[in-house]
Amino acid sequence: MRFLTRSLVALLLASVSMGALGYAGYTLVTAMQDRNEATGRPAAGRERVFTVRAVTVTPAEISPILSAFGEVRTQRALELRAPVGGRVIEVAQGFEDGAEVAQGQLLFRIDPADATSALALAQSDLTRAGAELRDAERALELAAEDVDAAQAQFDLRERALMRRQGLAERGVSTEAALEEAELALSSARQAVVGRRQAQAQADARVDQARTALERQQISVEEAQRRLDDTRVYASFTGTLTDVNIVEGRIVNTSEQLARIIDPAALEVSVRLSTAQYLRLLDDGGALRDTGADIVLEVAGFEITSPGRVLRASATVEQGQSGRRLFVELNAPRGFRPGDFVTVRLQEPALQNVAVVPATAVTARGDVLVISDDNRLRAAPVSVLRRQGDDVIINAEGLAGFEIVREVTPNLGSGIQVRPLRENADGTPATQAAEMVTLDASRRAQLIAQVEGNTGMPEQVRARMIAQLSEDQVPAQMIERIENGGGGDTGGGRGRGGPMGGG
Repeated sequence: MRFLTRSLVALLLASVSMGALGYAGYTLVTAMQDRNEATGRPAAGRERVFTVRAVTVTPAEISPILSAFGEVRTQRALELRAPVGGRVIEVAQGFEDGAEVAQGQLLFRIDPADATSALALAQSDLTRAGAELRDAERALELAAEDVDAAQAQFDLRERALMRRQGLAERGVSTEAALEEAELALSSARQAVVGRRQAQAQADARVDQARTALERQQISVEEAQRRLDDTRVYASFTGTLTDVNIVEGRIVNTSEQLARIIDPAALEVSVRLSTAQYLRLLDDGGALRDTGADIVLEVAGFEITSPGRVLRASATVEQGQSGRRLFVELNAPRGFRPGDFVTVRLQEPALQNVAVVPATAVTARGDVLVISDDNRLRAAPVSVLRRQGDDVIINAEGLAGFEIVREVTPNLGSGIQVRPLRENADGTPATQAAEMVTLDASRRAQLIAQVEGNTGMPEQVRARMIAQLSEDQVPAQMIERIENGGGGDTGGGRGRGGPMGGG
């Protein structure tokens, strides 16, 4: 009996507990329904509409700008080296880094004592060589006279022999006299040969003396040139740099003492990829006459200069890639060799292309096109160039369509959006506000939702109720109210309250 009583009590307590839990759940559900009705939130979920920035694709002819970095270098430079060794005895006033020098200006002078002595010795040797040449010429004249005298003696002996032969034929002369005449003629012939040999030697002596004179003249010219090299002049007007000379210093031959650069003759060495380089070639493979803009950023300011492409490097340096171009600066004012600059080259124009923000193209190479019912669809595009924060795409098949300016992870094909139309430069496109005509039930529901938002300022609430009471209401304000936020015709939101954070 006691067991039965305890069982009934336990069953009763369990029933009471279950009933209490059921009543608590019912109370919770009822409270949530009442809260939804009080705040005007619909019980069932609705499709979420995203607000996106839209831009219209407008095909056009566009010349892409190829941007690259390069280094300014001089086209004309002169290394000032010591032509001769010695002590520096004079340096031009203001001979220092950054100083301007004029063409023909004396820059520095080296002690000319050794060069002057060498020139004096060379001139003395030249005088001696001239005297030797004159002596050799006189000896040649005497040798020629000796040859003439020997030849005359030979002719005389020859005539005497002929007379002896005539007398011998007539029987008047003896055989001994005839032999004596023949011996005399032979001696005269030998004397002529000897004199001719002496003349040839005198002639060779003249040639040697003339050669020695020419060599001494060269020596004098070289000594004079060395003396002239002790004075160094500027060969063109320019600016000094890398100056390393002081008065009294001992310098060695060919030692570099300074450099002169022409600040008006500058160029930029810029390296491009092979693909970029190929865009600058014409149909024949030659480099186009391409214009350029060179920009140097200095403390927030930009120094610019127009230019043009001069040439391309003939080889590719070891360990490098791409191609190196040389761009001439037409207005080099403010630029200096060694500056790191930006070079903008104008490529050939592209047809039927459009410029859109880079954020409009997804990682897969698609853009989100806004259809007539304000839903998105993905369309593949071909990105031709990148221009900073923008890209140039092939506009074929997209002409006149609106695309999403900034693609976010929440957006994709089939999503409904409300476009905020903008121009290509990002400025808002002017358009009339969309107005909606409300029926009585929906108007009352919206007014009740606004009245239930206790966190909204009283003035804003009164203005919104007045607008909702009109025949036509801005669609933007209706959307914000239904999404749980406040808003007037200016798009303002309520602050605070359960609907203030839509």
